[in-house]
Amino acid sequence: MPEFIEVPKGLDRVIVADTEIGDVRGEEGFYHYRQYNAVELAKHCSFEQVWYLMTHAELPTRAQLDAFKAQVAPYRTLTPQLRDLLPHLAAASPLDGLRTALSAACAARPMKPVLDIDEAARADDALFACAVTPAILTAMWRLGQGREPLDPREDLGYAANYLYMMTGEVPSPEAARAIEHYLILTIDHGFNASTFTARVIASTGADTGAALVGAIGALSGPLHGGAPARALDALDAIGGPDNIDAWIRGELESGRRIMGFGHAVYKTDDPRSLHLRDVADEFGGEIVDFAKTVERRVVEILAEVKPGRKLYTNVEFYAGVVMELAGVPRPMFTPTFTTSRVVGWSANILEQARDSKIIRPRAKYVGTPPPVPVPEGGFAD
Repeated sequence: MPEFIEVPKGLDRVIVADTEIGDVRGEEGFYHYRQYNAVELAKHCSFEQVWYLMTHAELPTRAQLDAFKAQVAPYRTLTPQLRDLLPHLAAASPLDGLRTALSAACAARPMKPVLDIDEAARADDALFACAVTPAILTAMWRLGQGREPLDPREDLGYAANYLYMMTGEVPSPEAARAIEHYLILTIDHGFNASTFTARVIASTGADTGAALVGAIGALSGPLHGGAPARALDALDAIGGPDNIDAWIRGELESGRRIMGFGHAVYKTDDPRSLHLRDVADEFGGEIVDFAKTVERRVVEILAEVKPGRKLYTNVEFYAGVVMELAGVPRPMFTPTFTTSRVVGWSANILEQARDSKIIRPRAKYVGTPPPVPVPEGGFAD
């Protein structure tokens, strides 16, 4: 009999691969992309610079960045065939529509299995998928609102173009930079459910599109990618400062989870939340002040009700505030997250494709002990 290893439910704390892409150190409240502090990258770099870093393992020179942008540019515009498809998907939820549209775009390219192509071809497939994702999402959003899709503008960066293609208005520098901060902060974050899904699919040798579509499916679950809008909905439900404590205690007494608080990895402040709180502060205003008051009381009441548990805001809490202030519609909160995370997924797919070992764990059977005799004729009594 082969020897099997039992692991915690959900693979909690189980290391399943080596990676050079980044790591999350939850006890310290720190995470990084490659060799750089991810929050420092958000403070000092453009999205395209960090995208290059994730793809090439180093920050670009100005010349390399210009060449990278030129390589990406043709992939940002939807083909006529894809434009014809999108009206049929506009009524779906954004992630459901993206799942189908990105699959169609990758199939039409056409993408080949990562097992059958070289590193350069894999990287180009990944660039295509990352570039077309925001174009698909914004086009479907506009179609769902009865408006025509917009092509990207050459004079706008990644985040500004995303807002422009969604709203039809060139965003203020403050709004564009705020969204850029958020996008950079959410490119990658360890072996979360969607990243692991992408790597499992890539380990089979399937094409990059298949791995990305699988990751989108994992992200669509509300326990993974659906919290930014829900956290903002909680602020709406509270209504005002006088209702904060009663609402929090009511949620806890009913056993409901307070969205935007707690994290599977961080045992201290989520560095993404801390930075996005600073970004929100730059906007200022009533919603920011209210969010900070709610944050303080939730943390205090959680410490009272659940002593010993270290529960703080996670990235979703202030992400919702920042996106609201930057003009992103709430149904597009999680899709906006997807436009950055697709870069992280792609980096993981490329890394996994270099390893030909398929990810193939085992399950422990806990059902009725076999073999039970099959009844004559196959019918149950």
